[in-house]
Amino acid sequence: MPVSHLPARAVVEITGEDRVTFLQGLVSNDVAQAAPGRAVFAALLTPQGKWLADFFIHASADALLLDCEAAHAPMLVQRLSKFRLRSKVALRETALPVLVGWGDAPPPPDAAPDPRLAQAGWRALSGDAPELSAEYDAHRLGLGLPDGSADLRAEQTVLLEAGFDELHGVSWEKGCYMGQELTARTKYRGLVKRRLVPVRVTGPLPAAGTPITLDGAEQGEMRSGRGTLGMALLRLGTMAAPALACGAATLTPAPAPWMALPATADV
Repeated sequence: MPVSHLPARAVVEITGEDRVTFLQGLVSNDVAQAAPGRAVFAALLTPQGKWLADFFIHASADALLLDCEAAHAPMLVQRLSKFRLRSKVALRETALPVLVGWGDAPPPPDAAPDPRLAQAGWRALSGDAPELSAEYDAHRLGLGLPDGSADLRAEQTVLLEAGFDELHGVSWEKGCYMGQELTARTKYRGLVKRRLVPVRVTGPLPAAGTPITLDGAEQGEMRSGRGTLGMALLRLGTMAAPALACGAATLTPAPAPWMALPATADV
């Protein structure tokens, strides 16, 4: 029954009567859907629609709680605070822990299912548990789930390249938010040419950023990995390749079942 504290995560609290409408105009998903026992997966983008950070939005009776990368917490407080204007909100970093459970781990009363995939498990912002970060990392890699800055590049990554549509990280019905125009254009004009996908690794695990090639031509780059599992940003036309070169290793693309990939050209 694996349950882990994730020390590389932190929690940003947003309070005040305008907290929902304030955040609604800034992030990619529908903040109003967050409720006790129901988390929302969302991202903060640049005005040009490029990824800056992603997080899980939890809701208590009087606050929104952003489960985010610890390294991103100060940036989120600073950037979001710039948009307060006359909104009645307050933002601060907290000392709340982030716990995750998967498999047959029973959730605590305040837990919320991971909104990306049912198989991912649950997330909670209270309690105590050992650190099993490596085990959780292997779990999410096995599901093909991206892990923030380990897999995405700030001010470069487009959400649909990283599966945010299939992983319920974008609302197509809510009103405007920062970066919405490019996100919508990418979807409706079919502009995605690369995807972040799971790969099987044969040989030594390549470092993040290592170029991936096919017959000498660059096709993408390695992102995060552990053991024989990894994530890589690849051109769509290479998804059926039996083997790709990456440093001293060979990679085999293994798109996750949840991924909605278009028909690709032969490689």
